[in-house]
Amino acid sequence: MSQPVVPSTANPDAPLAAARALVEQTLAGAHPRPVVASFFDEATFTVSHVVRDPDSPACAIVDSVLDFDAPSGRTADESARHLIDYVGDHGLRVDWLLETHAHADHLSAAPLLQARVGGRLAIGAHITTVQEVFGKIFNAGTRFARDGSQFDQLFADGDRFRIGGLEAVALHVPGHTPACMAYVIGDAVFPGDTLFMPDYGTARCDFPGGDAAQLYRSIHRLLALPEAARLFLCHDYKAPGRDAFAWETTIGAQRTGNVHVRDGVTEAAFVAMREARDATLSMPKLILPSVQVNMRGGHLPEPEDNGVRYLKLPVDAL
Repeated sequence: MSQPVVPSTANPDAPLAAARALVEQTLAGAHPRPVVASFFDEATFTVSHVVRDPDSPACAIVDSVLDFDAPSGRTADESARHLIDYVGDHGLRVDWLLETHAHADHLSAAPLLQARVGGRLAIGAHITTVQEVFGKIFNAGTRFARDGSQFDQLFADGDRFRIGGLEAVALHVPGHTPACMAYVIGDAVFPGDTLFMPDYGTARCDFPGGDAAQLYRSIHRLLALPEAARLFLCHDYKAPGRDAFAWETTIGAQRTGNVHVRDGVTEAAFVAMREARDATLSMPKLILPSVQVNMRGGHLPEPEDNGVRYLKLPVDAL
């Protein structure tokens, strides 16, 4: 079974210090190194990860995908079945279903996975801010709880948890959204939509509650981790000149080579670049269905009196 969450201390520097110490100790052999299997969904350019304890059946699934065809409004479980099959083939026990944030580009498969393979569903505590904002945009009504109760665990900055024998620390890394979390598990870091591959850069900050200056500071928290820490990213779009998708890199590679935030880039320069770039971007094609579902912990809205579930399309709201 998964271990209880240990809250962080009151020291504002403690979360990052704990994460850094965990990586250093893991690299030194004091803790087991997680085994990571990654699954790429090309339709949404999303990478889901299964993080395994090498010494037990325990694992966690990070950022799962429920297939959704927008023109027909139909869901499918092909992407989730890859995760389910991997768990079954390796005799694993799912302790956690980890969401790095309420995604705007794909629907979460967490409820489907929870029903089939178990696990506690977790996200950052600031999901309540996202629920407040988008609850109003979608006019979700009083039946939609805005207290995060759709999730089994709301992580605060610095909360520690376990996956079998693996130690883990949750870090709050807002900027892309207010609720973004990075999960440091042994020497592996799952930063969600903060950093992309070094040749592609960083995540956008123009969604409601996004903030480029905040993202810069969040990224620099992550870049303060040991350079040998492994980074497993949530998305890849193949930068110009690169033929293959990629999603694994290191803190050191980001510091020396990230085209947006490598060492020497100032906050002012980053904010100017990020805001100018964001002004040219279209909304993700699945943002409206994705956020409606993901703010509910991956659950579709309740069916109406005809037994059919509906997703809203707010006009001129974003």
